[in-house]
Amino acid sequence: MIWKRAKERLQEVLSENIYSLWIEPLEAQQENGTSLSLACPDRYFGAYVTQNFLPLIIEKVTEVNEEITQVSINEACRFVRPRSSSTQLRLPSLPRNNSSARSLHPRYTFDDFMVGESNILAQSACRSLSSLDDTIGPCLYINSSTGLGKTHLTHAIAHKIFNDSPMTRLHYLTAQQFSSEMVQSIQANGMNDFKQKYHQRCDILLVEDVQNLVGKKKTQQELNEVLDALIKSGKRVVMTANKCPRDLSGIDDDIRSRMASGLITSIQMPDLATRARIIRRKAEQQQLSLPDEYVDYLAQQVKGDVRRIESAIIAIKARAALKNGRIDEKLVEEVVTFLVGTPRALNAHAICELVGRQFKVTLDEMQSRSRKKTVAFPRQVAMYLSRKHTEETLADIGLALNRDHSTVMHSIKVVSELIRRDNSVSAQLDLLSNKVRQL
Repeated sequence: MIWKRAKERLQEVLSENIYSLWIEPLEAQQENGTSLSLACPDRYFGAYVTQNFLPLIIEKVTEVNEEITQVSINEACRFVRPRSSSTQLRLPSLPRNNSSARSLHPRYTFDDFMVGESNILAQSACRSLSSLDDTIGPCLYINSSTGLGKTHLTHAIAHKIFNDSPMTRLHYLTAQQFSSEMVQSIQANGMNDFKQKYHQRCDILLVEDVQNLVGKKKTQQELNEVLDALIKSGKRVVMTANKCPRDLSGIDDDIRSRMASGLITSIQMPDLATRARIIRRKAEQQQLSLPDEYVDYLAQQVKGDVRRIESAIIAIKARAALKNGRIDEKLVEEVVTFLVGTPRALNAHAICELVGRQFKVTLDEMQSRSRKKTVAFPRQVAMYLSRKHTEETLADIGLALNRDHSTVMHSIKVVSELIRRDNSVSAQLDLLSNKVRQL
């Protein structure tokens, strides 16, 4: 048998203790052409063997049979042992893991995270870190307002690491929990254990809501020592807060420096397309069938954090239940009015103000008779976007900029031609259109 002969070769190159502890318990599960599947006691055992011995195992298996190029290690719970009908393999003494993650949300995974322009860098960085990639540096810092996905991403990191590399010693907690644990350790004369836990028995540390450490000098001092120890030993740190490091007043400069030792990224409010995808996903989770026109309406009207979107879906489902599950326009409008107030109609005046801010031109300048390119082009863009995104007439659009309808028609024609000929103008107008949709 291939595995039996490969084990003999492994026994020759490994110490007796290592061989008996990690190789002897492995048993051949399935051989299929170019692959060999080995069974192990459980996922922790399998993760440790995979991380530490799999390349050597593949080498020795290939020496026995060069056709086999893939070796996988699976949990014992997935198969029945050949020599005794249902007895599981015994697990040898594993190193202590001591990971701690309090109340991970089961749906806060990467698969359930809606990616858009507002969060793609943060999501990509978290995926990279959870794959134990070192390209982003020793520390990842994520800041955003509440409800935009910081916690979702930190939970997603923990879920993926526990699933893919369960031997990784990961500690996830909030800054407030870190502070409380430190105080309890001081009161119980257990600071040595506390320091060992975070300095020596930690591979990845995730700390949320760092802004809550403002004014807590002792906790900041202790966290600073933890960060210093982890970063110097090549471990990873993820921190989240509601502000970027330079705006966190009341935080020690040494901690702020370590926060900035890797990638700093922020999460903005989701754009229109991302909000629509979130609404569809939340509706699906609530087993709620929403027609596309209502999805689009909600995406345009319910802005801000994801929790507000979720509240809208729950409210629609609850109200629909009182109407035998029927969802109509009036019901959706009532929910939107309750959550965000009376929907604001988009008009040329609002678009002109947006375009002015983007081009750093005042509304008065755009309404003036100036023909300077720095004023004329934003004016033309405002007319084009107003025609594209509102139901206002050419005369109404012209009125907002002190122009007649023929000038508006000419401006629309000019901008349309520029979009067709110039890719940079086309990209600029696409970006502005997205901003208009968020008004």
